[in-house]
Amino acid sequence: MTTDDDSAPFGRALCAMVTPFTGSGALDLDGAQRLADRLVARGCDGLVLSGTTGESPTTTDAEKAALVTAVREAVGDRAALVAGVGTADTRHTVELALAAEKAGADGVLVVAPYYSRPPQDALEAHFREVADASGLPVMLYDIPGRTGTRIEPATVVRLAGHPRIVAVKDCSYDLLGTQKVLSRTGLAYYAGCDEQVLPLYAIGAAGYVSTVANVVPELFRAVLDAFDAGDTGRAALLQRRTVPLVESMMAAGLPGTVTAKALLGALGLPAGPVRAPLRSADRETTASLLAAYEVLAADAGQSQA
Repeated sequence: MTTDDDSAPFGRALCAMVTPFTGSGALDLDGAQRLADRLVARGCDGLVLSGTTGESPTTTDAEKAALVTAVREAVGDRAALVAGVGTADTRHTVELALAAEKAGADGVLVVAPYYSRPPQDALEAHFREVADASGLPVMLYDIPGRTGTRIEPATVVRLAGHPRIVAVKDCSYDLLGTQKVLSRTGLAYYAGCDEQVLPLYAIGAAGYVSTVANVVPELFRAVLDAFDAGDTGRAALLQRRTVPLVESMMAAGLPGTVTAKALLGALGLPAGPVRAPLRSADRETTASLLAAYEVLAADAGQSQA
């Protein structure tokens, strides 16, 4: 279910959902459905499946398709589903995009091919081939810290001319580059780094794709709602309140997948272990995450009171 709003084609509040596994490491489709339903019920307009947080490098093609099908069954048309299909191989990425379309996704998230570090002309050709292959709208995923390759602003501007390339998940940490693209295209930008939700929204982003939202889906939704209501001071306050939890989950030396699953598990929510080469968080780390979560939850309760 994509939205009718061209400025936010997948909604505003998106969660980069973890992929729940059983204790033995198998795909937990029941857990995925329960988690997805909770996220949507608590304010998510969309879910990004099989992205970085969804452990896409270690899930099979069949598991990716099954996850889309199961989550679609759980949330119906209440939320847009964006399937991560990016790989280091153009042909494989096309295959995954077609499978995601068949499984019921509303869009695809396509990361820059990693490891091979293609030049910008090859990168552009890669994205165009994927966009041409299916009827689904495409969200480009710019995260050079993981891929080793930046999708340069000039490349993004050219790609914006493709009718199915409609959005960008921005993890570039390049505020000037983002503004250059926003000023020259109609692409919907989504903050892919939780600490940048309000800064990017304030300069015209469509919303966010959040890892922290796995645990507190209402958190950044409240930031956007306050900003949209004209209460920029409250929006800034709410964003600042997220800092301890965001720092614990996203800047403590562990991948967000690991910290999100640790905290979800501590809260009794579907998550399970991570797959190797990742390793699950230890007890000390989990306790620290839980403490940061409880402080934020207490602050939210006092604010509502």
